[in-house]
Amino acid sequence: MKEKEAKKAAKVGKQKKPFWKRLLKWVGIFLLVVILLAGGLLAYLSITEFKPADVEKVEVKNPSDTVFSGKEVTILTMNTGYAGLGEKSDFFMDGGEEVRPKSESYVKGNMAGILDILKSVDADFYLLQEVDSCSHRSYKTDQVSYYRDALGISSAYAKNFSCNFVPYPLPPIGKVESGLVTLTDAKTTLAERYQLPCPFSWPVSMANLKRALLVSHIPVEGSDKELVIINLHLEAYDDGEGKIKQTKMLVDIMEAEYAKGNYVIIGGDFNQNFPGSLDLYPVKNPDLWTAGTLTEDILPDGWQFAYDSSTPTCRLLNQPLDLESKATQFYVIDGFILSPNVQLDGVETLDESFRYSDHNPVLLNVTLIDE
Repeated sequence: MKEKEAKKAAKVGKQKKPFWKRLLKWVGIFLLVVILLAGGLLAYLSITEFKPADVEKVEVKNPSDTVFSGKEVTILTMNTGYAGLGEKSDFFMDGGEEVRPKSESYVKGNMAGILDILKSVDADFYLLQEVDSCSHRSYKTDQVSYYRDALGISSAYAKNFSCNFVPYPLPPIGKVESGLVTLTDAKTTLAERYQLPCPFSWPVSMANLKRALLVSHIPVEGSDKELVIINLHLEAYDDGEGKIKQTKMLVDIMEAEYAKGNYVIIGGDFNQNFPGSLDLYPVKNPDLWTAGTLTEDILPDGWQFAYDSSTPTCRLLNQPLDLESKATQFYVIDGFILSPNVQLDGVETLDESFRYSDHNPVLLNVTLIDE
């Protein structure tokens, strides 16, 4: 009898355990699970982190044996925005909301539109940025092969964003494989990836871009010189120091190539306003993303910028495209740098009204000259 009463009392005692103690227990379990998951994620990202060498050789797919014979050169540069940042899109890093395009058909429609632009130009070289090869954000579309095969020319592809799982924001970006692509029907004897300084420290650096230069060497018929084409996409979401360091490294590399006697052309998305363009497209909201600024004094003697400010090359993705909205911000951040032995014949921003990307393409015409 006493034994039964003791058990009953013990049972009643357990039932009357204070609520705050039970709550504390479950909060502790929850925090432990969160810590274990976060630790596991950090370990996974650390083990699988993309760690390229300072200089790496890049494979040229579908290589051509046709030696470039012309002195006149036509180059198109375009940031394709992984075919996910067309006129219907905004982007969370620019003050918008979208993390991933709403459908695969939207991405493929933008890819088709971008391809039409490339075909319409018939350039000697195409310098593309933000081209995905297998990313969750672009529905695993292989855009590198798509553009190369449709044009029937060769491609060099240098990754600058490779992460098995980007954990931010919510919902997370997920897997990203993306980079720079240089397309041409001319013979490329060497293509290399040059790692640029990364402004981000651990742990942010594990799931962030590793910006790079894609440097292609093109033999020129009847000359012992090479045409060296540098495809780039400089830092965007840093405090400005990253862009400065990356630009300095770029200048060192292009000077070294020119010192060898080569023709040097740099093209792409600088994420910096070209000189004078801010006067045409002033910053409307400094609380949102703003591009850096290029100045003439960064260039060695005889070098020149080549850009067209009459049409903006980039729009801010704080909202879907609305050309009439006062909140629509434009920039001129896509263009070229030319060595002294490259004569500028013309440069034009092609007004595609940002239908398929948040960038308009820029077309360059130059002549290689003997100094």
